[in-house]
Amino acid sequence: MANFLEASEGTARPQMPKPSDLAKLRKQAGKTQSQESVLDEMTANVAVDAAYNDDESIVEAPRIVNFGRTLKNMSEARHFFRTNQTPIYFIGATPVNLLGLDRWVRKFSYITYYDGWDGHHPRVFTPSEKPHVDFQSSEEINNWLLENPEVREYIDARRTPGGQRPKIAMVFFDEETEAICEELGYDLILPSHELRTHLDSKIVTTELGNAAGAHSVPNVLGTADSYAQLQKLSRGAKLGDDLVVQTPYGDSGKTTFFITSEDDWNQYSKHIIGEQLKVMKRINNQPVAVEAVLTRCGTVVGPILTELAGYKELTPYKGGWCGNEMHPDVVTDGQRARAIELVRKVGAGLESTGYRGFFEVDVLVDTDTDEVYLGELNPRISGASAITNVTAGAYADIPLFLFHLLEYLDVDFELDVDEINARWEELSGADVWSHMIIKETDDIVQYITHAPRTGKYFLDSKGKLQFSRSALDWHQLQNHKEAFFLRIYGAEDYRWKGADLGVLVTKAKLQYEGKKKTKLTIDAKHFISSIRAQYKGIDVPPAENR
Repeated sequence: MANFLEASEGTARPQMPKPSDLAKLRKQAGKTQSQESVLDEMTANVAVDAAYNDDESIVEAPRIVNFGRTLKNMSEARHFFRTNQTPIYFIGATPVNLLGLDRWVRKFSYITYYDGWDGHHPRVFTPSEKPHVDFQSSEEINNWLLENPEVREYIDARRTPGGQRPKIAMVFFDEETEAICEELGYDLILPSHELRTHLDSKIVTTELGNAAGAHSVPNVLGTADSYAQLQKLSRGAKLGDDLVVQTPYGDSGKTTFFITSEDDWNQYSKHIIGEQLKVMKRINNQPVAVEAVLTRCGTVVGPILTELAGYKELTPYKGGWCGNEMHPDVVTDGQRARAIELVRKVGAGLESTGYRGFFEVDVLVDTDTDEVYLGELNPRISGASAITNVTAGAYADIPLFLFHLLEYLDVDFELDVDEINARWEELSGADVWSHMIIKETDDIVQYITHAPRTGKYFLDSKGKLQFSRSALDWHQLQNHKEAFFLRIYGAEDYRWKGADLGVLVTKAKLQYEGKKKTKLTIDAKHFISSIRAQYKGIDVPPAENR
């Protein structure tokens, strides 16, 4: 199974036992009546939290009242979404990227492969029949969901006669996804796969940024078949001999090479020769993530987040992304202003390509010179979206992704983007949110017999992490002693090294600056170990997991 947040890259994993092999493991696990009572309790708890968002009746088609004039301000935009009649679905392995948007948008639902609420979230639908499929990517999961008969019936049953076609959003998709949506009569409300693939190139990003005035770290573009040719390129651009070399496509952790000598070149040359290259001067930098939406009125820029990467407590992958955090000290006020301006320039560059909607920019802050540079462009919803949509700015106006929806729904709007950005820039440093992607880090293959529940947790007076109640999302967290855990793999699933176990969200800083490098806080480590301790399983014999 592909990891849900890193699905664009293949994930090595053992082959799991087929469903026919599960009987003996279930017997070994010994299902108990107490588990059934836990689910009964969960149903009651969720019903209280879901009071604001009751399932609407689908027996009678409601009368459609179109919003008959141009939206002029945030109040009208909020009204538009609260009375929305167009069915909108986010499809993915989990709903984590856009979880909570159903609080804002009527008829917004999630169709997912994994259901952390075991059927008790009123807006999450998961097929009941899921035969064993060894998915290799998120695209495969999404295409399987779209073609699933239960999913198709779920969407068709919620169509309004004479109403709008269902709208589909997702993180990863391909040409097959586009063909499926066209055949089924769904609107994929995202830029085309062809355009996104074109923009995914680090070379194209650099050229687009240069043309728009959003410059990268000092660099030169070209090819090199030997270390001597690489040196000729770099010295011609006065980059020195301490270099960062990138190839056009792929995860930055696997297509970025640090080269200071011919030995380094010899180590990585097989990945570099024959590729178009971006050769950069190596700088000391702080990477930050900024999400934005390109609309017909301009580019709306979200808050600036820093990332969690490479922590052995969270991921077995060196340098692997494992979360984000937002707090007032991520960058200085001056750096924030320059980063926002850089992202707006990227938006202007994207407009010339015909791109519309959501995108994410990795910004590099030079810690020696204070310069701000364009790092990478991700033309899609990103892992940081989970935090972006709950900020103070989102609650002052609307969540960032709703600007994307405005661009793709049948509505006219004229909004003052400059005024919105100025307000969000002021508010972005006044809030604290963080999330961690917790992966299995041990070299094991286990059949899971017990897993922590999705919901709200808190640290009690003795510092122990306690389950408080079931909850639909993390929007109601109040302080740094509370956390929301979204379970991904649960009982009767498998866990293996690198598998995504779940996502923990909290209103706390999870990192601090150590003497030599950034480290996880004590509270962050305590949250992680407390969640891990709740996973129990039975080892799968080696002969069965080959």
